[in-house]
Amino acid sequence: MSEGGREGKKGYVMSLVFEAYERQFCEVSANLYSKCPAADGELKKQSMSEMNAELEEAETLIKKMDLEARTLEPDVRTTLLAKIKAHASDLKNLKNQVKKIASNQAHRTAREELLELRMGDKLEVSADQRGRLLMAQSSTDRLNSSTDRIRESRKQTVEAEELGASILQDLHRQRQSLLHAHGTVCGLIKTNMCHGVANLSLEMAAAPLTC
Repeated sequence: MSEGGREGKKGYVMSLVFEAYERQFCEVSANLYSKCPAADGELKKQSMSEMNAELEEAETLIKKMDLEARTLEPDVRTTLLAKIKAHASDLKNLKNQVKKIASNQAHRTAREELLELRMGDKLEVSADQRGRLLMAQSSTDRLNSSTDRIRESRKQTVEAEELGASILQDLHRQRQSLLHAHGTVCGLIKTNMCHGVANLSLEMAAAPLTC
C-alpha cells in the first residue's frame, strides 16, 4: 500500500473516532434542548444538577473532538474544526439557556422565601398579639379575683361590725336591766328597814317603864 493510501486510511479511521464523539455530543445537546422548556417552568435541584452534568459532558466531548481533529490531515482537520466551531456555538447557547433558567429559579426561590418570611412574621406577630391578650386576660382575671376577695373581706367586716354592735346593745340592755333590778332591791330593803324602825319605836313607846 502506498504512503498516501496509508495516510488516507489513517484519516478515515480517525474521522470515525471524531464521528463517535460528535454523535455523543449531538445526543447530549438534544437532550439538554428538550429539558430547557420544561425546566424553565419549575426547576428542581436534581434537574439542575443533571443539566450541569450534561453541559460538562458536552464540553468534554468538544475538547475530545478538537484534539482528534488536530491529529488528522490538514484538509480533514479544517472541515472538522468548522464542525467543532458550530458545536461550540450550540454549547454556548445551551449554557446561556441553562444559566437563564437557573437565574429565574433563583429569583423564584428568593421570592417564595420572602413570602414565607413575611408569612412567618405575620404568624409571629399574631402569636405575640395572642400572647399579649392572654397576659391581659390573666391580669384581668387576677384583678377580678382580688376585687372579689376585697369585696368578701369588706362584707365580712361589715357583718362583724353589725354583730359587735348587736352584742353591745344586748349588753347595754342587760346592764340596764341589772341596774333596774338592783335599784328595786335596794328600794325594798330601805322600805323594809324604815318599817322595822317605826315598828320598834312604837313598841318601845307602848312598853311600861320598869326600874
